[in-house]
Amino acid sequence: MSETNTVSQLRQRMIEDMTARKLNPHTQRSHIQSCKRFAAWLKRSPDTATADEVRHFQLHLIESGASICNRNRIMTGVRFLFRVTLRRHDLAAEVWHIKEPQNLPPVLSPEEVKRVLTMATSLQAQAMLTLAYGCGLRAGEVVRLRAGDIDSVQMIIRIVQSKGRKDRHVMLPAEVLDLLRQWWKVRPTRHDSGVTPEQRLLFPGRTQHQPLTTRQKPPHNRKCP
Repeated sequence: MSETNTVSQLRQRMIEDMTARKLNPHTQRSHIQSCKRFAAWLKRSPDTATADEVRHFQLHLIESGASICNRNRIMTGVRFLFRVTLRRHDLAAEVWHIKEPQNLPPVLSPEEVKRVLTMATSLQAQAMLTLAYGCGLRAGEVVRLRAGDIDSVQMIIRIVQSKGRKDRHVMLPAEVLDLLRQWWKVRPTRHDSGVTPEQRLLFPGRTQHQPLTTRQKPPHNRKCP
């Protein structure tokens, strides 16, 4: 069997393993790209790697200038291949992670937040920025909000299956609710047909039944996930 066929079969097995464990598509793509990078450095199928080669690859990443975050991301994908797909726990044990420095994020003062919000060029941008800064939502959480996630009785916002596949509730200030009601009256409705009111997106995208992407929304609302 050719090496190309071996790699293709290995990749398919890995995809099946990731799908069976319900890894999200973004994580699956990241793991596959990480293993492709390892295979390119190795110049052969990853299932033939040795413990020394795993260690040397990690040194290669550091010496090539990869950031700690990127280096850890790559090795997470490689470790999944060894530990889950290949059942090579001896190789998985050779993967180590570097602890990232924990820096406190800059905190905007109330006056600075107000200035940021006044920079919004539209009611949509103002609503999205207010949700991000006023309610502490991530960018991806803002664009995925649906009408049914807004509970105006209990004054909470339900965040569904966000980072770590977790649900949570955040407080909904009255000012934010008023702003959302203003936006709801003028939001695009061309994709609402056939969708129940509770499932309608607050910020519908250009494609039917899809939210705005993080590239389509206001750039100064792109918080790190």
